[in-house]
Amino acid sequence: MTWTVENYDRLLIALWEHIQLVGVGLAIALAIGLPLGVLSARRPSFALVVLLVSGALYTVPALAIFALLIPYLGLGFWPAIVALVAYALLIIIRNVATGLQEISPDILDAADGMGYGKWRRLFAIELPLALPVIIAGIRITVVTQVSVATVAAFINAGGLGDIIFQGITQDFGEKVVAGAVVTSALAVLCDESLRRVELRLRANQAESA
Repeated sequence: MTWTVENYDRLLIALWEHIQLVGVGLAIALAIGLPLGVLSARRPSFALVVLLVSGALYTVPALAIFALLIPYLGLGFWPAIVALVAYALLIIIRNVATGLQEISPDILDAADGMGYGKWRRLFAIELPLALPVIIAGIRITVVTQVSVATVAAFINAGGLGDIIFQGITQDFGEKVVAGAVVTSALAVLCDESLRRVELRLRANQAESA
């Protein structure tokens, strides 16, 4: 583990770049996916179209997306972000819509009876009740994005993938292992943290029921 000890600063920089890729990609995906998920819960015909399109994007291999984006966005950070957003939309839209659709009609009728308007009911009642399902979707999304961001090193987007691919091209196993271990640790940390948040939200809802 000599290289890892002597180059821990490079690993930390690559880790920070990886976190930036995932964080920006997730933020943009949530900004797009949450409204689309709400509309999908309200309009089944709209949901069909949106899920078909986002599902088609989800099935395209990451390298193919990068190849399509390079002529328009070049190499680096932004084509990687577009790919991360494309992979996130299906899960976020589906979980937002599912979480809203699972709310009991009796709760919605009670909110209407108390004079809640459409928007007030959405933000005060529906989204908080759907939050555990939404967090579950975000949890899956983040783990997926951590993996896809590794492949983004092919287009000079930075991150831990750089360390891994340098190790492959240089036939330097320690680099590959170091990059892979840190990437896996990041994915596990994100998954476990969001799992705890999800469980806490479900427990709070069960106590208040």
